[in-house]
Amino acid sequence: MRKSLRKNVLFIENCPQQARSICALFEGPVLCPYELTCVQRIDQAEEHLASHPVDIILFDFKGTDQQREQALRRACAAAHGAVVLLLSSLNDEALAIQALQAGAHDYLIDNEIESEQLRDAFGRVLGCRIFAELRCGAGFDGNITFNCGSDALICADTSGSITFLNPAAEMMTGWPLNEGAGRLLASVFRTVEVSNRKAITDSRAKVVLEDSAVRMPQMSVLIHRDGLEFIIEETIAVLHDRKGQVSGMLIVFREGVLPHSQTVETDKATDEDLLACMPARWLLENQAAQSISLAQRLGGHTALLVLGVNGFNQINGYLGVPTDSGPIRSVAKRLMSCICAPDTIGRARENEFIILLKHLKSPEEAATVAAEMLQAVMKVNSEDHPELELTANVGVSVSPNDGLDFDALIKNARIAMHHAGKNERQGYRFYQREMSGGARIHQSIERGLACALERNEFSLHFQPKVDLKTGTISGAEALSRWTHPTRGLVPPGQFLPIAEESGMIQSIDAWVLREACLQGRAWENAGLCAKTIVVNISQAKLQSKDFPESLFAILDATGLEPSSLELDISEFTLTKRPERAAFVLKTLMDRGVRVTVDNFGMCNSSLKSLQKLPIHALKIDRSFIRQITTAPNGATIVQALIGLGRKLNLCTIAEGVETSEDLELLWSENCDEAQGNFFCQPVPPERITPLFERA
Repeated sequence: MRKSLRKNVLFIENCPQQARSICALFEGPVLCPYELTCVQRIDQAEEHLASHPVDIILFDFKGTDQQREQALRRACAAAHGAVVLLLSSLNDEALAIQALQAGAHDYLIDNEIESEQLRDAFGRVLGCRIFAELRCGAGFDGNITFNCGSDALICADTSGSITFLNPAAEMMTGWPLNEGAGRLLASVFRTVEVSNRKAITDSRAKVVLEDSAVRMPQMSVLIHRDGLEFIIEETIAVLHDRKGQVSGMLIVFREGVLPHSQTVETDKATDEDLLACMPARWLLENQAAQSISLAQRLGGHTALLVLGVNGFNQINGYLGVPTDSGPIRSVAKRLMSCICAPDTIGRARENEFIILLKHLKSPEEAATVAAEMLQAVMKVNSEDHPELELTANVGVSVSPNDGLDFDALIKNARIAMHHAGKNERQGYRFYQREMSGGARIHQSIERGLACALERNEFSLHFQPKVDLKTGTISGAEALSRWTHPTRGLVPPGQFLPIAEESGMIQSIDAWVLREACLQGRAWENAGLCAKTIVVNISQAKLQSKDFPESLFAILDATGLEPSSLELDISEFTLTKRPERAAFVLKTLMDRGVRVTVDNFGMCNSSLKSLQKLPIHALKIDRSFIRQITTAPNGATIVQALIGLGRKLNLCTIAEGVETSEDLELLWSENCDEAQGNFFCQPVPPERITPLFERA
C-alpha cells in the first residue's frame, strides 16, 4: 500500500557529481514519498518515460544553451502528463525563464538545495499538473480525483475572480470562458444548499484562508445561468505559486444524486425508488430537462434507456425475499457499473430501470451502453445468482428526434423495449415511429388489466375433456375470459402474455383457481359427474413461496375435494427449477391434487427429469395434434409422444383435437383422453352443465 502512494520522479542529470548530491536527498525521511530514478542521457529518459509512469521530471542537463533547450523540449514531449521541474544555477535564471516557455512547469535554483526545498518545489509543480491534465485530458490522482472529460473545473484567484473554466464548467454554469473570466466566482458558480436554499460562499473562502483541501459536507444545487438547476458534488483545492504562496482555488464538480435520507425529506419524493441508492423519478425528470435544454443550445443528444428485466416477478416466489434485495440489488449494482458521471440510473418499477445518458455526440453511444447493460444482467445469472435465469430488454429513445421532454422519451423508450422483447429474449431496440400503434394497444391492455378483477370483468369458460376408452366426459378445463368495457372480448393470447410480463398473472391465477373450485363444488352439489376441474397454473404462481398453502386454503374454503382438482403446468415451468417443482408437486400429491404436464413436447425434457416429478399425465401440445394430417411426420411424432407417456406409466391427453382424422389416430394409439373443438368449444358453465347431465 505504501508503494502505491509514492510519486515517481525521473532525474535527468549528466553530471555524476551533481546527481550523487541530489540522490542523497532522497535517502532521508523528508522525500520518502518520492521514488527516484536517475538517467544521464535524454534517449534513456525517453525510453524510461515510454514504459514507466512518471509524476515529476527533475531536469538538470549540462551543455550549451542549444543542447539544453533541445534536451528539455524532448523531455517535455515525452513527459506523458508528468510535470517538469528545472534545476538552474543562480546565473542562469534568465535561461530558466526561457525553459518555462519551452514546456517546463517551474524551476529551482540549485545552489545548495536542501530536501525541504525540493519537497516544497515538488508540491508546487504537482499543483501545476492540474493544468497539464487540462491539456492532455487524462485523469489526475492526487488530493482531487477527476476526469476532465466529464468533471467541471473552475479556477479563481485569491480575490474570488474567475481565471479559468473548462468546457464542462461552461456547459453546467452557462458561462463561456470569454464571458466568465474576470467575474466574481459567486456570480458564475451560483450554488445553494439543498435543504434551505442558502447561498454557499463561506466554506470556499475558508478553504483559501486555511490553505486546505476539503470535500463539501453535502450536496449542493448549482443554478445555471438560465435558471436550470443541477444537484452537484464539489471538491475545492488551493493553488500555489512557485514560491509556495496561495494564488487561488480550484473547484472540481460533477452532477450528483441526492442521498436517500435527503430525498425522503422532500415532498416531491412520493414516487421514490425502492432502492435507496437510486434517485427518485422527479430528480430524473429534472436532470433530463436540463440535459435536453443544454443539448438544444449546444448541440448533441440526450438518450433515455428503459431496461426491463424478465424474471423479477418470480424472485419473491423463488427466494422468499423482498423485491428490493438480493438479485434486484445485484442487477442494480451491475447496471451502475456501466455508466459514469454525469449519467444517471434510476428505478421506475420492480422490473424496470431508467438510464439517462447526457451530452452524447451521437445516438450510437447509447447503443454501446445498452449492449454493456445486457451483458451486465447476464453476469448476474452466471456470477451472482446462478439459480436464476434473468433476461433483459432495452428500449432507447433519443432527444431531440424522439421527444423533447422526459415523458415523451420514457414513453417511446418503453415502446421500443416491448418491441425488443417481442423479437428476442435479450436485446435492445431504438424507438421508431411505426412502433407506436402496437404499443398503444399493449399499454391499453396493461392499464385495463390493472383494474379488471376489481370491476368483475373476468369470467370462466369450460372445455370438457373426454375419456377415449369410454366416450364419457372425464373433466373440464377452466379457461379465463376477459371482457373489456370498450374493447369487448380480448383474446387470451393477447392479454395473458401481458399479464405475465407485468406480474398481474398471479392475481388472475388465484381468481381463476377460486372460481373454478367454486364451480366444481357447485356441480358436485348438483350431483353432476364433472370428475375433475382442470386449472392452468403459471410459472409465477407455481414458484411463489406460498403456493401450496394458498391452494389448500382455496380448497378448504370452497369445499372442493383435492382429488377433483387437476393442475395443468407447462413442461417449461416444471424444468425451470426442478428441485423446487418436485417439492411443490410432492406436497400437492400428498393431499390428492393431480398434476398434468401441459404443452408436452415443446421443451427438451429428458425422461430422467420427468421420472423424478410426481405427475399424473402428459398433455400433448396442440401444435403436434394439428400436424397429424398436415405434416409428413406429424402422425409419427404424436405416436412417439403417446408411446413415451406409456413407458412412463402416465396418462396421455391430446389437446386441440379438431377433426375425425385426429381422433382416429389417437384411438389407434390408445391415447387416454382428448379435448378440443371437435368435441366442444369452451363455453360458459351454464352451457356445459347439460353435457354433464347427459353423461
